[in-house]
Amino acid sequence: MEAYLGLVPGEKSSGEKQHRSPITKTGNSRVRWLLIQAALCLPRVKRPETAHLREWAEEMAARRGKKIAVVALARRLAGILFAMMRDGTQYRPPQAQEEDKEAA
Repeated sequence: MEAYLGLVPGEKSSGEKQHRSPITKTGNSRVRWLLIQAALCLPRVKRPETAHLREWAEEMAARRGKKIAVVALARRLAGILFAMMRDGTQYRPPQAQEEDKEAA
């Protein structure tokens, strides 16, 4: 799903050399824009359900920079949304999933 939306880095390789380029930007630009906007807003919203995503994005921003972290978070959101559509489930944060496993 991430590649379909153009949220993965491009690659131009020849022989032994690999060159990673910025994101491919293939697919629907409106959906990509909406995911980027959601990723920009996520760190500002202090909801407990999204705390793990916010912490992950903050760590990424410290290592790689804010813009790269935003695109990486948008890519992760696309994967989560695809899994929810594929399985027909609602979003459950990782803490809720661990509690479900312990109760079973």
